[in-house]
Formats: sequence, C-alpha cells, structure tokens
Amino acid sequence: MTHTLFGATLGRTSLGRAGRGVTAALILASNAPDIDIVATAGGSIKYLEWHRGMTHGPLGVVLLAAASAAIVHVGRRVLAKHLSEVTLVGPRSPAADAPFHMLFAAALVGVIFHVLMDLPTSYGTRPFSPFSWRWYGLDWLPIIDIYLLIALGSGLFLGRLSQEARRRNATIVLTFVAAIYGVRAYMHHQAMDLAPRLFGPALPPRCDAPPESDPVVDSWPKAVPSPAVAGRRCLVEIAAIPTFMSPFDWRIVAQMSNSYEIHDVNILDGRLRDADGDAVFWRQTIRYPNIWTPDVQRAATTRLGQVFLGFSRFPAARTARDAAGAATVRFTDMRFVGGPLLNDARGRVQPFTATIRFDQSGDLVSERLGQ
Repeated sequence: MTHTLFGATLGRTSLGRAGRGVTAALILASNAPDIDIVATAGGSIKYLEWHRGMTHGPLGVVLLAAASAAIVHVGRRVLAKHLSEVTLVGPRSPAADAPFHMLFAAALVGVIFHVLMDLPTSYGTRPFSPFSWRWYGLDWLPIIDIYLLIALGSGLFLGRLSQEARRRNATIVLTFVAAIYGVRAYMHHQAMDLAPRLFGPALPPRCDAPPESDPVVDSWPKAVPSPAVAGRRCLVEIAAIPTFMSPFDWRIVAQMSNSYEIHDVNILDGRLRDADGDAVFWRQTIRYPNIWTPDVQRAATTRLGQVFLGFSRFPAARTARDAAGAATVRFTDMRFVGGPLLNDARGRVQPFTATIRFDQSGDLVSERLGQ
C-alpha cells in the first residue's frame, strides 16, 4: 500500500506531465521489486531466502524498470487502438502518450524509490544482490509506518478537486514524508545516545575494540562469536529498533556474547536525562539466552539454518533435549519479538523463528519456519 500510494503521489508531480502512462508506470514500478513474492510457491523458507534480494539489487532495478515501462507502453497502444475502433474515430495522437524512454525513466524512479524506502526500515534490504547478499538497514521506521500511509492517502484524497490541487498537495505530501523520515532519524539518534543509560553499570565492556565512529548504515549477517568470546560476557552491539505506533517508543537490543538484553524505552522519559535520579532502568531488562552449543552449530549448517542466519540480524539460539536424547534448536530474530503485530507468547504465531530438530543420533528430523 505504501509503495502504491507513493508512486501515485509521484505521478501528480511534474513527472506526470510527460504524457499518458507515466503515473501507471510509476505505480507499477513502485511495486515491481516485490515480485519476489512468487518465491512463496516454493514455501516460506524459499521466500525468506529470496525476499528483498535480486529484485532489489542493481540488475533488478534496471530490468524491472524496463519491464514496467514495456508493459505500460504496450498497454497504452492496445488501449488506444481499442478506443479508436469502438468510437469509430482516427487513432489518438501519439504525442498524448509518453514515449518509451520517458516511461522507462519514470519507472526507474519508481523502482529506485522502492529500494530507498525499504532501506530505512528495521527489516532492511539487500541493495547489492546478487553481487553481495548482505543486508543493510537504518532502523528508522517499522516495517509498516501508519504515518506514511496517512500522509500519502490523505494527499491523494484531498487532491481530487483539480489539477492544480493535485500538484500542490503532492508537494505538501512529499514534504511531510521527508519530515517523517527526518523525525524518525533524529529520534533513532536520540535512542542510541540514551541506550547506555538504560543498562547502567550492568553493561559489560565491548568484546572488540570500539569502532572509531558508529556506522550510518548497519549491515549483517555478522560473524558468530567464537567459543573463546562466548565464554565471557561482553558487548557485541547495541541497536535501537522502531516500534509500530510512536516515534518516541523504541526497543533497545544489546547483543552480548552469550545473550541478548532488551529494554523498551520512551525517549521523552525525563528520568533518562536526570543524572541525579534514582531510576534503576537496568533492573527492568529482559534477557534472552544465546548459547551456541554443538547442537546449535549443527543446526546452523542445515538449509533452514543457513537461510535464517543469512536473514536474521540478531539470531538468538536456544537448545532443548528430551529424555530420548533428541535435540530441538530454535533461532529467533530479536528484532521481531513482541509488539502489537508479533508476539512470542504461547499460542501466538512467531514467523521469524526457525525450529530445527535432530534425533538422538544427530540426524535431521524436521525444520520449519514459524513457531
């Protein structure tokens, strides 16, 4: 919905003056990278493997833009021929329709903006695939941002009165969209600055030397902590994950060498900036174990293990053995635990969880995605 509304909004800017078909090309191209949904035909594991992959990379951007432009170009010619036959008049002037190169340029804009809008989400994207399958993300917005939907939808609804109103409202809406991204980026920066205050003296030293400067864009997957590091408690990374409703509420995830510690915070909480306050935030921290046993190492080599660990930014591993000696390994992505859309409580579906089972001999019994 967000990509469709954004493409339609772009069609009401000066781009839409290039001729008939430009808005259709923008809308089609704005959704084109998510054609990877066809991978669901091979199951949820196959979809997770390919989602936001090659269709979001440089080759996919160019090919999908060309395909979108070609579909609209052919569609406009067929429609024009059909209308001329129905109305018994001569063919419509070709000048009324945008030429192919203009449709391709508009479609290219639509596809590029799709990728750029995926990048600031906590889900991330793989903009260099198939040359590199690494994920990149900014953690500014949740997967679905209701404020973007409201701004884009309102602008299209209120711009129906006239051509002038359409262009004016499109400019206003795009300004609001830029403001939403700016506010989210600033709030993310504030949340990261306040993160050490949440954990207080319970925050251990870093496992490695701290970087000279924090990266603007995070990337993953990262290397699994070595057994030597996993044997002691140290800090690997801290991230601030946006929540669904408020830009002021954030989930702080601290990855330790043997666990994850999670803390929900509202950055407007005055106690965070009160140096003399007696608030003990670190006593409210939720801890998830992440122990890489031999069973976990074995699970990481399975097909599901490789796909999930290639996708997951913060995979927490748990192991259980039954009386017969069979082992169950669960990987859960800590970015998506809890919240209004996802919940790890009993009876709720947790799609970002991989469960892998072995028998007492160590042979693979089953693997499935989702709790």
